[in-house]
Amino acid sequence: MTEQPRAAPEPPPEQAPPAAPAARLYGDADGGALAEATLRAITASTSRARGDDFLRLMVRELALALDVRYVIAGRLIRMADGHEGIRTLALWGGGDHLPAMEYSLRHTPCQDVTEQSICFHASGIQAGYPQDGLLVEMRAESYIGIPMIDTEGKTLGILSAIDTRPISEDKRLLALSLLSIFATRCAAELQHQEREHTLEQTVRQRSEALLAAQAILVEQEKMAALGALVAGVAHEVNTPIGVAVTASSSLSAHADELVKCVGGERVSRSQLVATAQRLREAALLIERNLARAADLIGNFKQLAVDQGSTHVVEMGLRDHALSVVSAHGPELRKVGIQVAVEIADDLRVRLDAGRWSQVLSNLLMNAAKHGYPNGGPGKVVLGGRAEAAEGARWLLVDFADDGVGLTADVRERLFEPFFTTKRGQGGSGLGMHIVYTIVHQMGGQVAVSPGAPGCRIHIRLPLAA
Repeated sequence: MTEQPRAAPEPPPEQAPPAAPAARLYGDADGGALAEATLRAITASTSRARGDDFLRLMVRELALALDVRYVIAGRLIRMADGHEGIRTLALWGGGDHLPAMEYSLRHTPCQDVTEQSICFHASGIQAGYPQDGLLVEMRAESYIGIPMIDTEGKTLGILSAIDTRPISEDKRLLALSLLSIFATRCAAELQHQEREHTLEQTVRQRSEALLAAQAILVEQEKMAALGALVAGVAHEVNTPIGVAVTASSSLSAHADELVKCVGGERVSRSQLVATAQRLREAALLIERNLARAADLIGNFKQLAVDQGSTHVVEMGLRDHALSVVSAHGPELRKVGIQVAVEIADDLRVRLDAGRWSQVLSNLLMNAAKHGYPNGGPGKVVLGGRAEAAEGARWLLVDFADDGVGLTADVRERLFEPFFTTKRGQGGSGLGMHIVYTIVHQMGGQVAVSPGAPGCRIHIRLPLAA
């Protein structure tokens, strides 16, 4: 077993096992019964063990039962040079377990074992394989090797027993029997490990694919919500702009009337005052409606920019909440919902504005879609306050509506991904899951009150320094 640098096992001094091994007594008349008793004893000592623990117990028990110095359980591997090799899984070396090692199968008795043939050398193993330097280092004299073959006929590894003395002929049957039985048991254990590894890889890959798909769906949900917001804001902006356009036409007509009046031969004071008043009213109407449109566009722009950013900024919590509510005004008015923002004017906090805007948007839209399935009127109350606790500053936010409320089942599953009561009606089941995810990403907690009328959501967030 040569060709790879390794720390060869150093044979410890000869010592007798603690109990008389079965192999020494195998010459008795009742040898078959003794072999059965030995098998039963080894099976009992390893029955509760699994994986590496089983392999380590097995090589020790086999070495004691067969009265041999070395027992090796190894997995078949491909070496760097392209040849087959063995990585030891458990190695007993005359008195204790030895460190794991790898070695090539070229010019070794194990090379024959990988061809699914039993290899038995009662003595003179070094002479039979003179290029195997490890046999020399182990002072090996006898060798027995059995392939580990799985249920599909594939060789997974080798179970071998090596001793520094010849193996007597009367011990040969016991050794072959025990090694054959436990080679099958080892193959089953290795096959189980391979299947577990394959299953873990499959689960990990599918979990990663599911997380990636979920992330895509979350982004799609955000874009869909933003698209609905764009449509609502566009519709809302059309009204003040339309009024402003109409007022500008009136303003132009009133200006022409003023020019005509001033250019006439006779101008009355009352006529000039009336025309100037109409001009002033038209200008004020244009100013108010353009300001309204500018506010809507500004709120929408701020919300869109916030949702696309991940920067912690200082902001007035009330003003920020009002801008989000205003941006969602068209959808809220469509279902008859009024929003009361009960936050102190002077409350300023440092938060990730983008993610916090997304949380408020999803809470508002969840109330509009699910809190009032038959429409309003309804009222949503958004409250917030800061408090110091546990050596830090926290933001406590309550979001409450007086809608239809939540059943026990919906309350339990409210934050689950893809859970929705609007299945088949355009509900994705991601709105409240996004709220839960963002709040936890920000280091906070979110919960829903049981038994409360309507729906009441509590959010607790750490405030950035």
